[in-house]
Amino acid sequence: MRSLNLYGAEVGHDADDPAGYEAGYLRVGPLIGATMLGATIYELPPGQSNCPYHYEYGNEEWLLVLDGRLTVRHPEGEAELEPGDVACFAVGPDGAHRLTNRSDSLVRLAMISTQHEPSVSVYPDSDKIGVWPGDRRDNILVRRESNVDYWDREVY
Repeated sequence: MRSLNLYGAEVGHDADDPAGYEAGYLRVGPLIGATMLGATIYELPPGQSNCPYHYEYGNEEWLLVLDGRLTVRHPEGEAELEPGDVACFAVGPDGAHRLTNRSDSLVRLAMISTQHEPSVSVYPDSDKIGVWPGDRRDNILVRRESNVDYWDREVY
């Protein structure tokens, strides 16, 4: 059995994250040998979000607040969650969410999700759609306006 203490785990950072999205993270699943569920620990400094407002097709996500007060934007508005609070983001538009730290102290949270591939993420604010099939070479992020006809460039 592999295990990891969520409270003692150290997170890493991506140097190219833009302002407002400078969150530390640690992918837990690979560390404990998971293949069907994924989990990521995030640390959000004050004023930061982990990712833009979005929803998923193909994967359900759960949020568990470990430390601090977290503001969650969702289709009905916003909610403030505290340590111990858990929420589920359903597949599709009803599960849209953005996690933001509007407090003065660090927020630590865990996101747990199913790991179905391919998955699709929709970003309503920027009108983008991302498709993540598992093979990074085929990942794509496009704007809805780039939609083409099914028969575009097909030849017989």
